[in-house]
Amino acid sequence: MGPLIPQGFINPDLNLFFAFVIGLGFGSVLEQAGFSSSRKLAGLFYGYDFIVLRVFFTAAITAMTGLLLLSYLGWIDYSMLYVNPTYFWSAIVGGVIMGLGFIMGGFCPGTSVVGAVIGKIDALFFFFGMFIGIFLFGHFYDSFESIYLGHNLGNIFVFDSLGMSREWFAFMLILVALIAFLITQRIEDIVNDTPATVRQSRPSHFFPAFILIFSGLLLLLLPSQPRNSWYETDAKTILSEVANKNHYTDADEIAFSIMQGKNYPVLLVDVRDPESFQRFTLPGAINIPLNDIFDYNWESIFDNHNQKVVLFSYSETQASEAWLLLRRKGYKEMKVLEGGLNSFMNTIFIEEFIPERKRPDCIDMHTARFRTEAKEYFTTGKAIKKIESPQIPVIKIVEIEKPISGGC
Repeated sequence: MGPLIPQGFINPDLNLFFAFVIGLGFGSVLEQAGFSSSRKLAGLFYGYDFIVLRVFFTAAITAMTGLLLLSYLGWIDYSMLYVNPTYFWSAIVGGVIMGLGFIMGGFCPGTSVVGAVIGKIDALFFFFGMFIGIFLFGHFYDSFESIYLGHNLGNIFVFDSLGMSREWFAFMLILVALIAFLITQRIEDIVNDTPATVRQSRPSHFFPAFILIFSGLLLLLLPSQPRNSWYETDAKTILSEVANKNHYTDADEIAFSIMQGKNYPVLLVDVRDPESFQRFTLPGAINIPLNDIFDYNWESIFDNHNQKVVLFSYSETQASEAWLLLRRKGYKEMKVLEGGLNSFMNTIFIEEFIPERKRPDCIDMHTARFRTEAKEYFTTGKAIKKIESPQIPVIKIVEIEKPISGGC
């Protein structure tokens, strides 16, 4: 329920109830709008009805603009939004299959439910066919896993990929939507041979277009707004985390994350000055100097809940200061490289691993082997695909028979 629960207007226990009610209302609106007919969705591909495109564009723009405005007002914590990781081959292959299903069936999963509820035969076939497909995919998942998880791009955003801010992307998407509305309306008129009298009697869309453009410009022109106090972490929580040292990560974990690449999403942030960063840093790290830590350009990085951010400096002093400032502002997924770059260099390159116990166990053997391979990785560039866990030795217990009583 968006901002209503954190602001205390709605009890969190009623969240699912309201979701259920909204879902019923959404289904009812879809049916009243004619989306229970397969001709609606099929019309998008044949050019005689683009209402589906206009509805989805309108929903996307409304949700996007609303989220940005509510986030600006401090009513929604934008960082709490979960973004699914993007698997390239899964998206391409799955998109093609889903698109073909849309064309042949004339439904999407949501509209098929609406059609099935009111007894449409084609919707019922589509609905049960969808579950058969889910069952087959689950049954043969091992055969599809390499494609399904292939080429992981991580939790990416379109505006980041295009090198623009959220607000500029929102404004550009609004313009694209308005142009798409005009073009698709023209295509509909040509395909359906709409009479001139019908075209001239349509209501003007000037006012809705003005509202959309005004909303986009408002997002661009609004001054930078600091995060609201209810986002901020209270001092007792931070003190507890500092006392328990929950905010530290060690050199072994960072080395492992670098070696695994995108399969282990960690963003390394070097908080030293740019000159030190240019001399040397960890592979894949970005530079956000401590003095620029609150710059608006970095907000989307610290707000991303789908990856862990690790702060580091020469020692851990500057990184701990950055962590304290960011944690106070309410950012959550933050860690500090324990001992900093100095500790990383000593652990991976200089110090020889010496087990604490006189007789090393399997964990000690695993650590020693990992550091050897990590050193080789960073010095020669040879990556290891997978680190197998060492086999735990099996102790065979032999029962000794009791001696038979009596005898000598």
